[in-house]
Amino acid sequence: MTLTTTRRRWSATALLVLAGLASAVQAQIPTTAGEVTKLDKPGNRITLKHGEIKNLDMPPMTMTFRVREPKLLDGVGVGDRVRFVVERVDGQYTVMSLSKAP
Repeated sequence: MTLTTTRRRWSATALLVLAGLASAVQAQIPTTAGEVTKLDKPGNRITLKHGEIKNLDMPPMTMTFRVREPKLLDGVGVGDRVRFVVERVDGQYTVMSLSKAP
């Protein structure tokens, strides 16, 4: 085994470990209740009237968020009640997960 092959294996292993840690951290972030007030699918944005976002120390308000993946906007419409997780990514509040509330 060459040094280059060993480095590649270690790099791949490190990426898998980091991805697992990111998933574990995200799983610990509580979801927030909200209501969709506007959708901007071409711009990958959603406006939500939401409750307190505890992990960001943000009070209830109506706010537009960037969406991590455009597919998160599929299946939701204006007026839908949702549960979501938002994080600060590259200085912008970003919805990381989104689902209709029961």
